[in-house]
Amino acid sequence: MEYTSPAMTQKLKSLLAAGEFIVAPGVFEMLSARIADRMGFKALYMTGYGISASHLGVADAGLVTYRDMVDRARVIASGTSKPLIADADTGFGGLINVRETVRGYEVAGVQAIQIEDQEMPKKCGHTPGRRVVPLKDAVRRIEVAVDARRSDDFPIVARTDARTSLGLDEAIARARAFAKAGADVVFVEAPESEAEFERVGQALAGDAYLFANMVPSGKSPVVSAESLKRYGYSIVIYPTAGMNAACAALEQAYRYLEQHGSTEGSPVPAYSMDELHTLVGFPEVWAFERRFVESS
Repeated sequence: MEYTSPAMTQKLKSLLAAGEFIVAPGVFEMLSARIADRMGFKALYMTGYGISASHLGVADAGLVTYRDMVDRARVIASGTSKPLIADADTGFGGLINVRETVRGYEVAGVQAIQIEDQEMPKKCGHTPGRRVVPLKDAVRRIEVAVDARRSDDFPIVARTDARTSLGLDEAIARARAFAKAGADVVFVEAPESEAEFERVGQALAGDAYLFANMVPSGKSPVVSAESLKRYGYSIVIYPTAGMNAACAALEQAYRYLEQHGSTEGSPVPAYSMDELHTLVGFPEVWAFERRFVESS
């Protein structure tokens, strides 16, 4: 199937209002984004871990900047058709930075922004040693984010990392406070059992849309989409689904080349050049050349 210039599909806010359950794969550069965009997903998720790794080759430990992230968000949003939910860490600084981050992501074409309550520098939500700011400061971040957006159709996803260090009760209390501060979606990161996912859903039902994060081999168990929907969740992301598979495939393909001096006979699934040409948009380039270059 030829990849054509994308046209934005239904807004994320309207999908949520219609009661749609959204499964969003993690995208981290344009190949992953375009492959996911051609599938039946209702939304995509730009992962901060993935941008840190693919763009800079560094850990998701607060090392990427606002400029790194918003530039990647703009490229992904402009090259895909599905609503893009984008990780924005802690807002990249103080409250004035949170304001500018929200405004920048919105202008970049992102359809929902995720802000968390960790201290700076932040860390991946499935690593040890995460610390959160006091509740008053965390709520203020969300209040600023809500005030900064230009459109109410730009959802604010408020994430708390309090579960690991302060316990589930505190995490639920923070999520409830974020909803009261105006967050459209609340995200309790890293529950440690399926029962905890269910408890979060029961405790926060009606306060805001609920968001879950599935990271196989992370701190949380993998809970089925059917169960999450039953527990009251509206969005589930799989931020590492493509990244994990891509890294494994790359390692296997390069290992085969190293050992055999050729890619012939490699058991690793691979795109043909025709498939790659289509993915990156060469048919459109060729059509342009036929119309304007070869006819001149």
